[in-house]
Amino acid sequence: MISQKASNIIRIASVPHDQVYIRHLEPLEGQEYDIARLPDPRPVDGGQSIQSAWWPPAMLNSQWIVENQRQFDLMHIHFGFDALDPNGMEETIGALKETGKPLVYTVHDLVNPHQPDPRAHRALLDVLIPSADELITLTDGAAAQIAAEWKRTAHVLPHPHVIDFPTMGELRQRREKQPRQSGSRTRRVGVHLKEVRANISPAVLQPLARIVSDIPGTVLQVNIHQEVLDPQNREYQPALARQLIDGHARGDWELEAHSYFTEAQLFAYLGSLDVCVLPYRFGTHSGWLEAALDAGAAVVVPDCGHYLGQHPSVEPYRWNGEMIDESSLNRAVRHQLKLRQIPGLDVEARRSQRQALSEAHRRIYTGLLAN
Repeated sequence: MISQKASNIIRIASVPHDQVYIRHLEPLEGQEYDIARLPDPRPVDGGQSIQSAWWPPAMLNSQWIVENQRQFDLMHIHFGFDALDPNGMEETIGALKETGKPLVYTVHDLVNPHQPDPRAHRALLDVLIPSADELITLTDGAAAQIAAEWKRTAHVLPHPHVIDFPTMGELRQRREKQPRQSGSRTRRVGVHLKEVRANISPAVLQPLARIVSDIPGTVLQVNIHQEVLDPQNREYQPALARQLIDGHARGDWELEAHSYFTEAQLFAYLGSLDVCVLPYRFGTHSGWLEAALDAGAAVVVPDCGHYLGQHPSVEPYRWNGEMIDESSLNRAVRHQLKLRQIPGLDVEARRSQRQALSEAHRRIYTGLLAN
């Protein structure tokens, strides 16, 4: 049951509600807060994604907006609108205008990392970006692209922390006790192929294996979801499975196939790496990048999208079409292995950033409602 409005509470129809980025826009424990995000209703069609109980999002249904208009003050869209087509998005925005509800949109993805063809996502952006009352994005580069392509100004608010503060503190303290340049341990360069979504390319593996094999005391660790290697699973990719298994047998890399990580498993994995290489062919921003930095791992990113703008410590490599520019990858990996300081923001800096993000979002919301 959606609660009735209390006089001092701003009620946000957040799409979605339960996601780590959105949870970490809330202030620190003990800080006063007058914003409430509505819980995700059950999906419109009664079904839901295996990983995301909120998808497809009921809040984007125009009928839901009209029927629940007394239960929220404004809508804030983050993810999940790819369940709509442009006509459906126009209906959503029409219902918001009809009921007098402002719309905030955070532009996380200028290109959808799950879709090989960018046109469907772009068509939705062409409706959503011009119609939103306020825009937020995560990097200066993305804001410049939005201004160039849609003539809109976006607030630039950085990605909040991903790892919880106690775990982040433990992982970073562990690194302080084991200096990055210590010769007493094996250093690990990691690539996680996940479920091999549309923007992930295994093309990074062979050049990276050559690079790492030439760096003493360093190993390449390749992780992947086990479904991709399982002949009985519909996600099975036989050619890639053979490549990964054969490379492991030759000693090119250490292969770890596993189910989807829990949060605790993901954070422990990132904490075990010295360098995390993102194998992306396209995209915009990355929460994985932020989690790696929270864990104190150095990050190597492709020069596409706006990954490079997320933090000054990341190092880029170049793509030449579908081929990796090996010299730039070599330079980036070696540079990150030589870092003496733990990259990323420490716990106190992340705490301060989170409070600033909470206050910035509140100002945006109250400014819209005041008008």
